[in-house]
Amino acid sequence: MLSDKIKLTAKEILEKEFKAGMRGYKAEDVDKFLDVVIKDYETFHQEYELLMQENARLKRQLEEAGKKPQQSTSNTGSTNFDILRRLSNLEKHVFGSKLYE
Repeated sequence: MLSDKIKLTAKEILEKEFKAGMRGYKAEDVDKFLDVVIKDYETFHQEYELLMQENARLKRQLEEAGKKPQQSTSNTGSTNFDILRRLSNLEKHVFGSKLYE
């Protein structure tokens, strides 16, 4: 599962502090970048949660559909004979008597 592989939360990124070095980075630049990372991370996490919920819903639907008996095509009121008769009538209408000469 993906949540087992995620090592950081948005809060952990926000609260991370770095030691200043002699030629370190500007703290403002790092903070701005981390703000973008945090926002993206939160968006990613929200999308992940929505997808997990949708996945669970679709699995339930699939499970419910598997429990329902399958409906046959005979509910349409058409049988093979009816279809052949309609096809024959259509051929007669389109091709007229030439078809049977």
